[in-house]
Amino acid sequence: MSPLWTSGELREATGGTAPDGLDIRAIGIDSRAAGPGELFVALRDARDGHDFVADALARGAAGAMVDRDPPGVAAGAPLLRVRETLAGLTALGAAGRARSQARIAAITGSVGKTTTKEMLRHGLSALAPTHAAVASYNNQWGVPLTLARMPRGAAYGVIEIGMNHRGEIAPLARLARPHVAAITTVEAAHIGHLGSLEEIAEEKADIMEGLAPGAPVVLPRDSAMYPLLARRAARAGLAVTGFGLDAAAEARLLDYRGGAESGEAAIAFHGTRHHLPLAAPGRHLALNALAALATAAALGADPADFLAALAGFRPGAGRGGRATLVLAGGTALLIDDSYNGQPPAMRAGLGVLGAQAGRRIAVLGDMRELGEHGPALHASLLPDVLAAADLVFCCGALMRGLYDALPASRRGAHRESSEELAPLVVGAVRPGDVILVKGSLGSRMAAVVKALTSARGEAREGAHS
Repeated sequence: MSPLWTSGELREATGGTAPDGLDIRAIGIDSRAAGPGELFVALRDARDGHDFVADALARGAAGAMVDRDPPGVAAGAPLLRVRETLAGLTALGAAGRARSQARIAAITGSVGKTTTKEMLRHGLSALAPTHAAVASYNNQWGVPLTLARMPRGAAYGVIEIGMNHRGEIAPLARLARPHVAAITTVEAAHIGHLGSLEEIAEEKADIMEGLAPGAPVVLPRDSAMYPLLARRAARAGLAVTGFGLDAAAEARLLDYRGGAESGEAAIAFHGTRHHLPLAAPGRHLALNALAALATAAALGADPADFLAALAGFRPGAGRGGRATLVLAGGTALLIDDSYNGQPPAMRAGLGVLGAQAGRRIAVLGDMRELGEHGPALHASLLPDVLAAADLVFCCGALMRGLYDALPASRRGAHRESSEELAPLVVGAVRPGDVILVKGSLGSRMAAVVKALTSARGEAREGAHS
């Protein structure tokens, strides 16, 4: 098996120095997960990765990318020395993209981009070798890391691109140079940093800067920001495929029927009708599937074959994955949607909860990065919460207003932190309950999921039928 990168290729790509024989099979940024054949990249974030180079090497890493002498590492250690490690990783990602023969898709959007990326991975992998990020690696280090990890033989690549502030998407799109780009939604996510939906739309539209003239772009036809996105596409000379409920959409949702655990959609793609069974509930998943279908077809995949492969897709941990909690006297169902808590994602998650049978418990954490719009957007969830939940637990300062607006009979508890709230949720759960845990990543609602699964025992996806 040929290496992912040879010593010579590493030197050429990064402009750095490395000993001969530093041939690697993987690239990582977490020393705790380092293993044989891996190049550990010493990035700086909350902590300096150079402080963990020795640990990575001790765990069997083949070498490390560094820009200074790491502590505790012997002279002569297998180090790829570069000017600056993030720049070195970015250069390696650019080289990975340049040598790849894969057809590349880039995905962005206020919500749904990771699920759409995972749908593309799932469906395309059934058709040909496909590479995508293992998690939401969609930022200034995640995109180049994904590109640098691109296997030589990949036929398809799927790159997720995210943002928190203006000006972040364009350079990542130019780095990825996709053959097709897709925007899943434009919503109020990160409006605290960007100020308006129009500015969010402009930032999302910057993904088009990575496309060549004439390339396809997939856009959300139902969005109020569609005209702005379409104008940007026209200025760039791109071919637009719209998806959604709108009658003008080339990928159109004709009908959706959802149950407690699955759904089915009738769709039309360029006038041809298809049936799509979904292994998880939620109209939002059917819309994500439309975006994935349009993107896969633009990459050259056969639509019918892609849809057939997509039928078995299930959301991953933190994104609507389901687990059975084993209790004394019965079981309860946990819906772990703890990764994304922006307003449209909140409503989608509450919609899924509302379709369940049993006592429905919502455990909701603050929606972050909404700025001055935060209080009003939290308050606007009240009708959705009342329609979906019998008992509500809230976490964080912004959720306090929503909690106080609930009828007394619906209030479980409010706490400022998820760690304080978790034992109260655990103590309230009874056999037959359905518990939705949802919130922005920064609200740390995964702590509630961990408390529930640790205290009650669990059987992962597929156990609840």
